[in-house]
Amino acid sequence: MNHRVGRLLFGLGVGLLAAFLAFRWASDTGPRMERQLQETVVMASRGLLVATLAVGDLEIVDPVAPDRKVGKTYVYRAGNGWEVSGYYRRSDRDLWHPYLMLLDSEQELQHLKVSDTGLLDRQDENPMLEVLP
Repeated sequence: MNHRVGRLLFGLGVGLLAAFLAFRWASDTGPRMERQLQETVVMASRGLLVATLAVGDLEIVDPVAPDRKVGKTYVYRAGNGWEVSGYYRRSDRDLWHPYLMLLDSEQELQHLKVSDTGLLDRQDENPMLEVLP
């Protein structure tokens, strides 16, 4: 008889604890707000990438639109700003070019690193652009 009561109390305690933790997890808006902010930063970085490179239409793989076959992409906080990494290409015949973009807290471009030898001449024109061979 004592074992039944003990099991019942243990089961009830574990169930209440699980329900409490599930409620706290479901009602915590912090992770959802952070994800929304990350998506906003990535969408802004897309526009900055296209405007900075000015090579026409780009196919972009980034944290919002990942393609695991191309490679890993990231968006994360860096100091007061953000770092966004991804890949782009100009057409289906072009290779994928990796990029790393540093943005400030206002989502303004601070630095852009790309690995695209076709843009080597442009890095002299734009001090925020760094082209790696």
